[in-house]
Amino acid sequence: MLMELLGHGLVLPVAACEAQLCITVSFGSAECFLLAAMAYDRYVAICSPLLYSVLMSPKVCCLLLGVSYVGGCMNGWTFTGCLLNLTFCGPNQIDHFFCDFSPLLKLSCSDVSVVEIIPSISSGSIIVVTVFVIAVSYIYILITILKMRSTEGRQKAFSTCTSHLTAVTLYYGTITFIYVMPKSNYSTEQNKVLSVFYTVVIPMLNPLIYSLRNRDVKEALGKATVRVYS
Repeated sequence: MLMELLGHGLVLPVAACEAQLCITVSFGSAECFLLAAMAYDRYVAICSPLLYSVLMSPKVCCLLLGVSYVGGCMNGWTFTGCLLNLTFCGPNQIDHFFCDFSPLLKLSCSDVSVVEIIPSISSGSIIVVTVFVIAVSYIYILITILKMRSTEGRQKAFSTCTSHLTAVTLYYGTITFIYVMPKSNYSTEQNKVLSVFYTVVIPMLNPLIYSLRNRDVKEALGKATVRVYS
């Protein structure tokens, strides 16, 4: 993908292209489950702080991590399984910077009417389930925060949730548009731009989004800013 972005061109066999799609979808789907697990983590931390060490024990964390990646791999194999049933006998140049599902369908000479729907159902189901978990978690979090009498406690609780909500909004917005919305609603160029966001920009921003909550990082950033402008 990086070679393609640098303009050197990249030739891949069909099997390698399908493998690239499987890996991309698997890790992308796993991130959805991980974001839902993080929402549950924040729910426990704010709504049941005394039980946090029990409800989020290392064993539970490992279980949530394992389920996230198993679910991601299952969705990845759903996409790949649909491609394995297709025949490619026409043009072989993908109008994209990586092997994404929609551009690959355009190169197939098979009937894609059913194949096009199955991944949307699979991805849509994951998005609905994980968004439901996130929404329910934050409803309880909001109720708990509103019951707090301490202003400092409320600010600390909101600070805990801000970074996660930012990541959720950015990530779900792009993948919903690409994998769930009808393909006729947007062009290939829009698909490319949104794909850059969820494959490159958002992962690049995630460390910054989450680390800005850290007091040491804030102080270091403040000192660096003072040095630049002094």
